[in-house]
Amino acid sequence: MPNSHLRLSSRAMAFVLAGGRGSRLKELTDTRAKPAVYFGGKVRIIDFALSNALNSGIRKMAIATQYKAHSLIRHCQRGWGFFRAERNEFLDILPASQRMGGENWYVGTADAVHQNIDIIDSYHVDYLVVLAGDHIYKMDYEMMLEQHVNEGADVTIGCLTVPREEASAFGVMDVDATSRIIDFMEKPEDPPGTPDDPNVTLASMGIYVFSWKFLRELLLEDAKDTNSSHDFGHDLIPHIVKNGKAVAHRFSDSCVKSDPNAPAYWRDVGTVDAFWKANIDLTDFTPELNLWDQDWPIWTYSESVPPAKFIHDEENRRGMAISSMISGGCIVSGTEIRNSLLGTMVNTNSYAVLDHSVVLPYASVARHARLTNAVIDRGVSIPEGLIVGEDPTEDAKWFRVSEKGITLITQDMLDRREAALS
Repeated sequence: MPNSHLRLSSRAMAFVLAGGRGSRLKELTDTRAKPAVYFGGKVRIIDFALSNALNSGIRKMAIATQYKAHSLIRHCQRGWGFFRAERNEFLDILPASQRMGGENWYVGTADAVHQNIDIIDSYHVDYLVVLAGDHIYKMDYEMMLEQHVNEGADVTIGCLTVPREEASAFGVMDVDATSRIIDFMEKPEDPPGTPDDPNVTLASMGIYVFSWKFLRELLLEDAKDTNSSHDFGHDLIPHIVKNGKAVAHRFSDSCVKSDPNAPAYWRDVGTVDAFWKANIDLTDFTPELNLWDQDWPIWTYSESVPPAKFIHDEENRRGMAISSMISGGCIVSGTEIRNSLLGTMVNTNSYAVLDHSVVLPYASVARHARLTNAVIDRGVSIPEGLIVGEDPTEDAKWFRVSEKGITLITQDMLDRREAALS
């Protein structure tokens, strides 16, 4: 019997879908899944969904992994190992593992949940909050749970409000005046407006709240359907819209903001350009995403490293960082850094210049290097005198240059360049 006196979040489980590669991030996901990619210097992308759940009061979580999951699993074990079973708290990591005696991989988002029905059953939860593990945002899921219960919905779907002309890239909702979803369309050419504003469309965030008993039965039915792709967006959600009650939850109603006048912040950092921009935006005077907010912190694995260090104070050899974020353990030795972001334990050397560049942890930059509009992968050693971001044609010979001119550099690319030039 449900414990109705408890907060809804304490009766819920967060199920995080974190198995995707994120192929549009190119070489950044050659060795790791998209949710495991570093963001903001020291956190990982998945930390946002997990932190939102924790801050919302959810203490039961599961993470479904698949593509190259080692770094993601290791991060979660190290950074999220503080749950205590004796306090009825759990975080389970659920790799695809032939648990159902058939397919080796999760064949769809709904199948990832279906294959773990017995584990979810063991937690005796009333609600399941299904989350994508690859977006950057702050959100109070308790408010979405409250709407779900108050509306008596079969599913409640988190929705972004986007301009109609941009909505064709999303799965979108057509809703009535009560926010009930009357149609769900995948990337339509002519997206519908909303009852209160014909110029905007509600787009799915890939966040769903279900009553577990209802979803459990639906998953069992879907598993028997040989024509189904076993996916929430393609199969289950359209079925519920047609045969049940689906309700839209506007992200603006539960977005966590330090400034009530600030816009609702949500980013899909699924391309090199989007990843670079979202990181660089953090160096703004007042960034839209507040990572300094202690009321809604982004939890992560915090390595034991010394404070950042800046050395040398000579003309053209001054360790300095202007409008930049420098993580712990960095040594900025005679380097000029502007509008850039350095991850944990990055070393930069004399006479180097970094401008609008994102350097992931444990990388190093040798003397006289100049990096502009660049993304440097974890552990990369930038050689002495390398100039990037000033000649796109030359950069494209050796590195990945994005549509908007951002240069992505990995160690493999540098090794191939060195071998070709030697």
